[in-house]
Amino acid sequence: MIQAIGELFTYDFMRRAVLGVLLMMPLFSLLGTLVVNNGMAFFSDALGHSALTGAAIGLLFGLADPSPAMLIFAIVFALLMNAIRHSRLSSTDTVIGVFASCGLALGLVLLSKNSSFSGYQSLLIGDILSITNQQLWILAGTLLTVVIVWVLCFNGFFAVALSPSLSRSKGLPAVWLDNLFVVVMAAVVMLSVRLVGLLLINAMLILPAAAARNVAKGLRSYVLLSLIFSLFSGLLGLLVSYLNAFATGPTIVLIGAAVFFGTFFIARREKA
Repeated sequence: MIQAIGELFTYDFMRRAVLGVLLMMPLFSLLGTLVVNNGMAFFSDALGHSALTGAAIGLLFGLADPSPAMLIFAIVFALLMNAIRHSRLSSTDTVIGVFASCGLALGLVLLSKNSSFSGYQSLLIGDILSITNQQLWILAGTLLTVVIVWVLCFNGFFAVALSPSLSRSKGLPAVWLDNLFVVVMAAVVMLSVRLVGLLLINAMLILPAAAARNVAKGLRSYVLLSLIFSLFSGLLGLLVSYLNAFATGPTIVLIGAAVFFGTFFIARREKA
């Protein structure tokens, strides 16, 4: 095992993958705490589905790298979905379901029209092992930005998650904070979707936070445990996938699920 871990760092692509996990998983853990608290698991899933449409739009505009188009579309998609979600004209799960379906279907239609779907199938499951130095720098800048936003808006984010109406009565810009959060989430999802896949990115967001909420005793321990569980799942999943030639993303998700069920039974035993 120790020898295998040593070998893992002898390859450039594995060193980049480890750095990618160390940069990406904290992003998921921070955002995941609010996703779980707000009951927005399907919201982030819908954002992942919109990646195909963003990629198709980039193709239509002749972009060699569709990432800018994916990012812009995801932000617009998230803000529009958030606005309709709060209009109360339809239930939240209905609105998110409609957006998720439309985002995925439109992307498939546009890509199939241009006979380009096969070139974007990698978006479905991602490939952390193919991460480039440029993507590492982008992830590092994103993590720094999210940490700054988190420090500045931490109390506001959780106050809005707890009670939007109470937050407004206390003078907090609840709508602005809510929109800021979905924009940050859209950016993180789009920047990570090529690495972990749109089918799995939602699981990586919610599993560490859901596991942490099972056993956390307060807000600080909730955030800290989410970070620990996220890094543990990411690094162990990368190692296990390397040793057994498994797909990395699904392996990380399975370990995250194991952590969730473990904390669930621990919490259940403590309450018994």
